Amino acid sequence: MEYEATIGLEVHCQLATATKLFCGCTTLFAQEPNSQTCPVCLGHPGVLPVLNHKALQLAIKAGLAIGCDIKLFSKFDRKNYFYPDSPKAYQITQYDQPYALNGSIVITNKGKEKTLRLERIHIEEDAGKLIHSEYGSGSLVDLNRAGTPLIEIVSKPDMVNSDEAYLYLVQLKQILKYNGVSDCEMQEGSLRCDANVSVKPVGQTKYGTRVEIKNLNSFRYVQQAIDYEIVRQIAAIKEGKSIVQETRLWDVNLARTEPMRSKEGAHDYRYFPEPDLPCVLLEQKEVDEINSTVAEHPLHRKNRLVTQYELSEYDAIQLTEEKEIVDYFENAALKFNKPKEIANWILNDILSYLNNKNLKIVDFPISLDDMVELWSLIENNTINKKIAREKVFQAMLETKQKPSLIIEKEGLAGKNDIGEIRVWVEEVIAKNPKAVEDIKAGKEKARGSIVGQVMKASKGLANPQIVNELIDQILK
Repeated sequence: MEYEATIGLEVHCQLATATKLFCGCTTLFAQEPNSQTCPVCLGHPGVLPVLNHKALQLAIKAGLAIGCDIKLFSKFDRKNYFYPDSPKAYQITQYDQPYALNGSIVITNKGKEKTLRLERIHIEEDAGKLIHSEYGSGSLVDLNRAGTPLIEIVSKPDMVNSDEAYLYLVQLKQILKYNGVSDCEMQEGSLRCDANVSVKPVGQTKYGTRVEIKNLNSFRYVQQAIDYEIVRQIAAIKEGKSIVQETRLWDVNLARTEPMRSKEGAHDYRYFPEPDLPCVLLEQKEVDEINSTVAEHPLHRKNRLVTQYELSEYDAIQLTEEKEIVDYFENAALKFNKPKEIANWILNDILSYLNNKNLKIVDFPISLDDMVELWSLIENNTINKKIAREKVFQAMLETKQKPSLIIEKEGLAGKNDIGEIRVWVEEVIAKNPKAVEDIKAGKEKARGSIVGQVMKASKGLANPQIVNELIDQILK
């Protein structure tokens, strides 16, 4: 490799508030255009913004969850620029005194851990949205998003390839969702990413010229855009061309970056302190109170599941992908002390149902108590796992009835009578002399064939443990 890349990400995250950052307009998605506006977010003369305290609390919580230093003093600034989706012709943001500094995200790439540092997090308001006519006759503006509360999470240029950028975003999104800071729905604009990419000869300490790729709305596009830009810049340098500091857009259809505008510097925005808002003065007590509500870090929780519940690394990773799922698991483990069995049911049966129905775990139609009852009935051999999964569980989903009632009504209780089961076992053994010889020769596959035929003869109700014990007894 003659060249190496340097990558930093700027992530814009919409805070999960009911109202906007400086006014009482709702933040509901997909409403009638320009129906969620007022004189404040429309920038009418003489109006005064008032900071949404809930937004401030969520912003602080995000900073604490990522390990940032929360500053007790911060302030708002005006970032001046003209664009049709910005009715005030400036954006209220934080410039030289943001509320959070430092912090880090730990990723694991190809078995190796790497710490990716953060530069800062600051609070700002969103702009509106331009809808460009497909006929090229003009553009429409929807100002429903104008004033929506955002935090901008700025990383240091610690990433060297698109894989690291992807893993950083996955970890960041997980932390934000765990703490209820944002729903992180990229398709709704709740999470957007700008990537800063430069290349330089291997070993050179000075960074190359930085190019910013704006408004990437999926992690896959982030990876593709970074990969393309690295190749483009290296090719340009080899041809003797200079890399221009500029802002580019990712063209999804053409799978390439395209120039958007020359890159502005801070001086172009003429930052100055926002005169209509007081400085933000926090008390350490409030920061500590918010810190007490920060969720356990997903990585720490995953490791704890492995040690506390003796789960596999794979199962622990799957369970901790979403906080609601791992919460369900741990609540279930408190009531039914078979964590590995619970994990299997969640990952194989419950999540399969939820994914097919496009539901969340909170919408699962069977109560936790009824699931615990079902698992207990399997544990005490009232029913076997096959009957439980294929018949009882499915009936519970359809009827919302308790498992014991379904078992009684459908006659699904397992057969535990040794005499009754012996008749089935002896009949199957008598009909399968070859399988008997194979079992005696140590071929366990043949045993499975005998057990399967016994279960078929009993309509799946024979206790498998008793079946196996009787096979051993009779063959001896």
